[in-house]
Amino acid sequence: MKFADLTVILTVLLTAATPAAAQVKIGVLTDMDAQYADISGKGSVAAAQMAAEDFGSVLGKPIEIVSANHQNSPDVASGIARRWYDTEGVDMITDGGTSAVALAVEDISRQKQKLVLFSGPASPDITGRNCSPYAAHWTYDTYALSRVAGLAIVKNGGKTWFFVGEDHAFGHALERDTAEVVGVEGGKVVGSVYAPPNTSDFSSFLLQAKASKAEIIGLANTAGEPTNVIKQGSEFGIARAGQRFAALFMFTTDVKALGLEVAQGLQFTSAFYWDKDADSRAFSQRFLKRVGHMPTMIQAGVYSATTHYLKAVRALGSTGPLEVMARMREMPINDFMTHDGKLRVDGRVLRDMYLLEVKRPEESAGPWDYAKIVATVPGDKAYRPLQSGSCSLATDAKE
Repeated sequence: MKFADLTVILTVLLTAATPAAAQVKIGVLTDMDAQYADISGKGSVAAAQMAAEDFGSVLGKPIEIVSANHQNSPDVASGIARRWYDTEGVDMITDGGTSAVALAVEDISRQKQKLVLFSGPASPDITGRNCSPYAAHWTYDTYALSRVAGLAIVKNGGKTWFFVGEDHAFGHALERDTAEVVGVEGGKVVGSVYAPPNTSDFSSFLLQAKASKAEIIGLANTAGEPTNVIKQGSEFGIARAGQRFAALFMFTTDVKALGLEVAQGLQFTSAFYWDKDADSRAFSQRFLKRVGHMPTMIQAGVYSATTHYLKAVRALGSTGPLEVMARMREMPINDFMTHDGKLRVDGRVLRDMYLLEVKRPEESAGPWDYAKIVATVPGDKAYRPLQSGSCSLATDAKE
C-alpha cells in the first residue's frame, strides 16, 4: 500500500472519530396568549430570532430558535424545559415567564446542568436563595424596580407616598421594598391599601389615595393592573389635583393602551427605553416592523441575553454550560440595551436602570414617542448587593 493511500485512510478515520460541531439550539419559553403575551410572547421569540440572524452562525452552523407556551404554569414549564434539555438538544432557555414559572425552570436547569438566561421574571430569589451556577437573571427584578422608583422619585421631590397594591406576594414585596427606600431617602409613607387579584373596580381604593393628599400614589400591581387603576384615577381627577402615579411594574405597551391624555405625568421604572439613543432606536425600528410595537424591556433583554451567550460560545468554540457561563461573566455586556454591563457570580446582570415619565400629548412627536428618561440609576446602586441575597455562590465572591 502506498504512503498516499495510508494518508487518505487515516484522514477518513480521524474525520469519522471527531464529532461534528453540534448546532446551537435556543429555546424561548414564554407566555403566548395570556396576560404577559404583549410584554413577552411572540415579541420575545422575534427578539431571539433577530439575535440569531444578526449573529449569523456559530460553531460553523446556523443557530436554531424554538419556542413554547408555558401557560403561566410551573408544571407545564418544567415539562417543556425537561423535554428540551433531555431529548431535543436545547442548549439554553431564555425569557422564562413569571417568577413561579422561572423558579421551577431554574430547578430543572440545575438538575440537567444546562443554562437558562431569564428576562421575564421579577423575583430576586432567582439570584438569591435559589441561585444556580447555570442561571442568569438578565433584565430586572422587584428589588431594582422598587429601589429605582423610590430613590429617583424622592430625590426629585416626591416625598409623601400612598400605595395601592395587589393583595398577593408580588404586590406586597413591591410595596415593602419601595417603602423602605422612600424612608431611607427621607420620604414618608402615609398609607397603603391592597385590592384582591382581578379587581375591576378600584373606586374605594382610589378615594383613600386621594384623601391621603400624598404626592405620589405608588402602584404595586402585576402587569396590566396599573392601567385599570390609572384609567379610574383619571375619572377621579387625581392627576388634576396634583397627585402623581408611580407604577412599579409597567411597560410602554401599557402606556399605549392608556393613551397620553390619561397617562401623562405617570412615572415608571425600566431597564430599557426604545428612544434612549441611536442604537436603541435602530434596533427598535427593526423590531417594530416585525412585531408591530416597540420592544419592552423583557423583549430587549431576550435579544441581549441571546447575543451575549452566542458571543461566549463563539469565543470558547464550545457550548459547555459552566465554561460558557464563566466566559459570559468575564466579558462586559455591550449592545443597544446595555453598556459595560456585568454578569455577577450569583447570576445577576448589573446595568443602568431608568425612571421614565410619560409625556404630555403636546410633547409627543408621534407614535410611540411616549416617555422621557428623567433619572438614571447605575447598576451597582439599582440592584441588591451581592452579599445581601443569601446566594450560596456569593460566599467568597466580590461585587
